Amino acid sequence: MKLQALYAHYYVRPRFDFLGKGYLFIHPWNIKVFGAGITIGDYVNILTTSDNKVRLTVWPQEKGKGKIAIGKYCLICPGVRISSADAITIADNCMLAGSVFITDCDWHGTYDRLTTIGRTAPVHIGENVWLGDRVTVCKGVTIGENSIIGTGSVVVRNIPPNVIAAGNPAQVVKHLDTTQPLVKREAWFADPEKLNNEIDMLDRQNLSGNTLLHWIRATIRPRTSD
Repeated sequence: MKLQALYAHYYVRPRFDFLGKGYLFIHPWNIKVFGAGITIGDYVNILTTSDNKVRLTVWPQEKGKGKIAIGKYCLICPGVRISSADAITIADNCMLAGSVFITDCDWHGTYDRLTTIGRTAPVHIGENVWLGDRVTVCKGVTIGENSIIGTGSVVVRNIPPNVIAAGNPAQVVKHLDTTQPLVKREAWFADPEKLNNEIDMLDRQNLSGNTLLHWIRATIRPRTSD
């Protein structure tokens, strides 16, 4: 964990216009950042794997455009791609599951596919939104607070707050009970020091048997328990 924290601090943090406190990046060498205008709030978790990198890209065609603003307490899972030529805003407490793709641009013109990037329109994802695995959010879309988008959905038009939407194109399939209390990700960070100690202890427990000899043996003669 210390190696990952050092790598994130020296090699990933400088790529952002702003990065808040309390962030946790897992395998930060798999976070690929292109372009300026990317900000991330406090206590954001970004998880990656070697075969599912997280890519944040700003590539504007017009001067003064192109930005990605990610709020506090957000979770970004392996394989997420966020690409902006206009403006993408992700509010606090959002969860982006594996291989989510968010874009505010076509990236090619309908007729001229060489010299234009097509149409652009800002994307806004409201507070406490949960995007399921492989969700695609297209240009010009607003997703209202607390809403959930089902696995594999393609969002091409606005989704209201407090609903579950799914499908291609995504449509409302259920309304949430707004009388039920909501527990957001920020509750997990109410005591950051305690949380960090618990994560560190869990990490030590999981890695307690990982010795050099164990690694050599597992490489040569792997077992189901490895």
